Amino acid sequence: MDLNTIREIARPHTRAQLPVWTAGDAWLAGGTWLFSEPQVHLNRLIDLTDLKWPALIVSDNHLRIAATCTVAQLDALACAPDWIAAPLIGQCCRAFLASFKIWKTATVGGNICMSLPAGPMISLASALDGVCTIWRADGSEYQIPVADFVVGNRRNLLASGDLLRQIDIPLTALRRRSVFRQISLTPVGRSAALLIGTLDGDGALSLTVTASTVRPIKLSFADLPGREALRSAILQQIPEAVYHADVHGRPMWRRHMTLRLAEEIRSELAIDP
Repeated sequence: MDLNTIREIARPHTRAQLPVWTAGDAWLAGGTWLFSEPQVHLNRLIDLTDLKWPALIVSDNHLRIAATCTVAQLDALACAPDWIAAPLIGQCCRAFLASFKIWKTATVGGNICMSLPAGPMISLASALDGVCTIWRADGSEYQIPVADFVVGNRRNLLASGDLLRQIDIPLTALRRRSVFRQISLTPVGRSAALLIGTLDGDGALSLTVTASTVRPIKLSFADLPGREALRSAILQQIPEAVYHADVHGRPMWRRHMTLRLAEEIRSELAIDP
């Protein structure tokens, strides 16, 4: 869609060249949502392409994902053999149910910053203890877990002019056993519940609930709980008001699916590999 209110496109090459943020500005990365509907309140786009952030960097401790990394680039990552949670990357990428055109354009950072309940990059990064680095408009920066960064349906902690720079995922998280479960109300619909369970070497369980809730919910257990203990924890720690309601599923049904998929994850992780 043409954005006919745009009067300027800024193309900075460094952080120092980022223009002073004003009302009517928007960051441009993939632009798959930005160009999908009218944006009559915008008059300038700040294109991040020429910053040329490396899409993916693997260090001794972390996998660094640039906010401008595309879904296709992330899916194509060659993962180390000991990253036994690596299948989550492809599973979450495919949870987009998007065409190859979207895959090659949509960015990981864009999906996280849209902060939709069904954002699969939110699911992936939250489940793997991903940490956002945020560039503040005043030149400073800070880090925050992705699970805390998203606070509601299309709501996050970005202040005006703030920019998501990267997401760092610890390699220890990629070395955990993992189980992925996702369900939609229709065969090719948006995720109505997307749950990921990971089990570390000490037997501690981390269960991440997304899509069924308006924000990521992480539940932690020192060891693998029993069926009733898991059900009780979900009912106690996820208030009814946190379940999402839209055309893709009612809250009561989403809660039922959350309980069902959580038990499937628990049962699968209980089986010795």
